[in-house]
Amino acid sequence: MKVLLTGRGGQLGQALIASAPPGIELIATGRQELDLADPDACAAAVHAHRPDWVLNAGAYTAVDQAESECSLAHAVNAAAPAALAGALEQTGGRMLQLSTDFVFNGAQGHPYQVDQPRDPLGVYGTTKAAAEQAVAQCLGLDEAGRGAILRTSWVYGPVGRNFLRTMLRLHRLKAEQGEPLCVVADQVGCPTATPGLADACWAVIQHQVTGLHHWSDAGAASWYDFAVAIGELGVVQGVIPEAAVVQPITTADYPTPARRPAYSLLECGASRRRLGLPPTHWRCALKAVMTSVDA
Repeated sequence: MKVLLTGRGGQLGQALIASAPPGIELIATGRQELDLADPDACAAAVHAHRPDWVLNAGAYTAVDQAESECSLAHAVNAAAPAALAGALEQTGGRMLQLSTDFVFNGAQGHPYQVDQPRDPLGVYGTTKAAAEQAVAQCLGLDEAGRGAILRTSWVYGPVGRNFLRTMLRLHRLKAEQGEPLCVVADQVGCPTATPGLADACWAVIQHQVTGLHHWSDAGAASWYDFAVAIGELGVVQGVIPEAAVVQPITTADYPTPARRPAYSLLECGASRRRLGLPPTHWRCALKAVMTSVDA
């Protein structure tokens, strides 16, 4: 089976390459091979390689910067998936589009179901919602369709730019300076480790799954909870010599250009059953990732 992967240099892309199942002919592309800001190049890549699947793991993920770079965010996150899906409509291939909890507004206070209406708060979420719509329109998400969307949340891993590696750096710095590490405590979601997310992606492809699905690790946390756990496990596993004192703050205490959902837990039970993958609590996944983190 031939799979065209975008975003090979990203944290998820690297996890996907490392865990590619036997029998997969993987064409892994990064920005040098395929510029996602160029829709024509995206369509041309599909026609050139004629993959069985496109696994679109590449994205513009700078949530705050997207507010001032709307055109670039739209090109990468919305126009590129639309071009890929449009080309696959012609070649007969399938597509797995990675999406995000940011397509929801976070106001309801209980986990989001896959079929709930999208209502993004900012540019990033809006562009990812547009990608979902494009894949659905071009390829279809029903059993007869050839499109699959996997929404996830709070992605981190042992490499790349992510909350885990940022917090490890700040724990070291703040502990050395004797200062508290202030982290938002009133946004709730679930961290998702890239190794498990990669397994879910490959399960979608191997089982030829279509439709809209949710995937995160199990449990719930605030960013404050996540930061505390990173400090605790970092010390226990010898990644950092000392953890800083983590001080909870509110979203209002830490204003950002982009609004974020206050509660973005995703209901993942049906997707886990469909993919045949058991839940892993986010803290257990964090402990496993910590053994190989590039700190």
